[in-house]
Amino acid sequence: MSTPTKVETTEQPVEETTPANPLVAAVGNWWARVRGGDAGSLPALLGIIALVIVFASLRPTTFTNAFNFANLIHQAAAVIVIAMGLVFVLLLGEIDLSAGYTAGTAAAVMGVVVTRWGWSWPLGLLACLVTGAVVGLVIGLLVAKLGIPSFVVTLAAFLALQGVLLQLIGEGGTIAIRDDTLLAINNNDMPIWLGWVLFALVVGGYAFIVLRRGAKRRAGGLTYEAIQVTLAKIVALAVLLGLMTYWLSVERSRNPLVTSIKGVPIVVAILLILLVGLTFLLTRTSFGRHVYATGGNPEAARRAGINVGLVKLACFMIASTLAAVGGIMLASRDNSISPSTGGASTLLYAVGAAVIGGTSLFGGKGRIVDAILGGFVIAIIINGMGLLNQPSSVVYMVTGLVLLVAASVDAISRRKARATGRV
Repeated sequence: MSTPTKVETTEQPVEETTPANPLVAAVGNWWARVRGGDAGSLPALLGIIALVIVFASLRPTTFTNAFNFANLIHQAAAVIVIAMGLVFVLLLGEIDLSAGYTAGTAAAVMGVVVTRWGWSWPLGLLACLVTGAVVGLVIGLLVAKLGIPSFVVTLAAFLALQGVLLQLIGEGGTIAIRDDTLLAINNNDMPIWLGWVLFALVVGGYAFIVLRRGAKRRAGGLTYEAIQVTLAKIVALAVLLGLMTYWLSVERSRNPLVTSIKGVPIVVAILLILLVGLTFLLTRTSFGRHVYATGGNPEAARRAGINVGLVKLACFMIASTLAAVGGIMLASRDNSISPSTGGASTLLYAVGAAVIGGTSLFGGKGRIVDAILGGFVIAIIINGMGLLNQPSSVVYMVTGLVLLVAASVDAISRRKARATGRV
């Protein structure tokens, strides 16, 4: 009787199949997300590219020179900072119509403290920031505790703060800013070497963060980004920021023997600090997670134990405090504060910057970098139209059209996201 022969089988380890080209796979996954309704910052980036091409072709010598590039940054700075604050409010599905005049009123308080009373600039800055925080506290309490719609509360604050601004300055009056430190904030440049140090810190810091995050996800057995994709992002950022730093380091003065103008504007460092700090707050803290949860579904957030009222209060305070920072930049840029500082156009540009950058008007979706991208779209339109000698009416119409397109993209993306089950 023959016994069956035992066939030994050895299990071969199953190898993970990875795409032949991780970069191609990453682009494919990104495009799938875009088609599914997650456009992210793509519309803003395409808008910036299109606007730069148009204005560079129409005004090749003036629009693309280093002087105008630096001027573009100075123009955009205040709107970007105010828009950063509005991102927090928009993430909740709320609105703050008073941000512009909060900026103007807080700047006026700074002007009174420094120029009229003769106090030092640190006290002036402190008074400005405290003014913004107090305005946000009052608005937040009315919205979160009394349940008054933010549209009504901030519209009332818009009118009231306009009156306070007139009271501080006087009808037709101005408060001059003479302090050299305050004037330097949105007018002066860093030494060239310091600009390159800033470049190295930004690129090195970004590389450290993304590589460390990828290593931690690999160690934890989680899905992670291919190293080729990560390195491509680092190289792209380094090339872009390197070109910008080099271009800003070129002599921009028409008469350098009398006055030399070169270097990265000081305000760039301020914007980067705010970008990093606020992004960390939204993406790496429990408070940030609570903000997104509250904006996505307030009732579900409340049932999960999140203090929705406190989250709303904090977001309005952050928005108003950042509006005060924007007011400092407006006053520094204009060398004075007037009744029109932080006027209606400032608010509209700031809201437009946040929405154009990719922050949703419906709440729950948005990033701090959206404010920067959208702010540059607004600034490029204003700057380019000015170089073309177009009247303000045309600037407003073009800006309104761009905002309408951005809001439409947001609505369409949200509809697609619902259809694909992403929302």
